[in-house]
Amino acid sequence: MNYHFLIGGNLGDRVDYLMKARQEITEKIGEIITVSKLYETAAWGYTEQPAFLNQAILLQTHLLPWEVLEKINEIEQNLGRQRHQKWYARTLDIDIIFCEQQIINLSNLTIPHPHIPERRFVLVPLAEIAKDFQHPVLRRSIEELLENCRDRLEVKPYESSTHLL
Repeated sequence: MNYHFLIGGNLGDRVDYLMKARQEITEKIGEIITVSKLYETAAWGYTEQPAFLNQAILLQTHLLPWEVLEKINEIEQNLGRQRHQKWYARTLDIDIIFCEQQIINLSNLTIPHPHIPERRFVLVPLAEIAKDFQHPVLRRSIEELLENCRDRLEVKPYESSTHLL
């Protein structure tokens, strides 16, 4: 199965955490097919915190969505993620954005991620690697969702990201 992830963080050596996250994703979840550039983005929700680095990933795995979620939680914990409160600063956040065209609504897992259309920090990197991908619920491409997104927070390419592709 193909999954789209968004990885990000805003504490510590952000670049190093994202590199380690990609390495652990490859070791524990599956093969990374492609990645976006890194994007520096203003914090969303709780805004009084450092800027995030975010990156979209397309990967392939034989794991089922709840197995992927379990591995993601393990990777986040291994890389120092502490859950204080919603939208708080963190070393690493890994979100499952899509799992092919599946629609999953469990108590601990919602796919597609419910806030995709309202967050430029998700849509900009995702559009780089999957602009024509159709949202399975909204039936609109990532490119269309980005064009219609009302979020105006700045999302800019991170200048030092070329070595991370």
